[in-house]
Amino acid sequence: MARPVLVYDGGCGVCTRLATVVTTRLRSRPEDYDVTAYQDADLAALGLTAQECDAALQWVSADGRVSSGEDAVAQALRASRMPARPLGALVQVPVVHAIAGLAYRWVANHRHLLPGGTPACSLPAGQRPS
Repeated sequence: MARPVLVYDGGCGVCTRLATVVTTRLRSRPEDYDVTAYQDADLAALGLTAQECDAALQWVSADGRVSSGEDAVAQALRASRMPARPLGALVQVPVVHAIAGLAYRWVANHRHLLPGGTPACSLPAGQRPS
């Protein structure tokens, strides 16, 4: 793989909105890392499954290592422009990491209630209207 990729759920309005923030505000240059919806990605080439991507944000490093959820957020922040980089390192500090994990899971479980979320966001991918 040429460069890292951040893989999000393109069927979720909240995830799509956050992916736009990543590409327009956090990522310094498009060459730094790719941002793609899992529905548009070659998951086999990335070493991912649709179920993994439906469950959590995924980061695949240039060497193929996969990080999920809050770890994917940390990796994306660390690969972004300043001042996001230190925040990515901070997320990996043990106590902060535990809190980030709780926050990530809360957001993931309640994304249908957040701005941009829809009732479909609460359904598993296979049950969402296309």
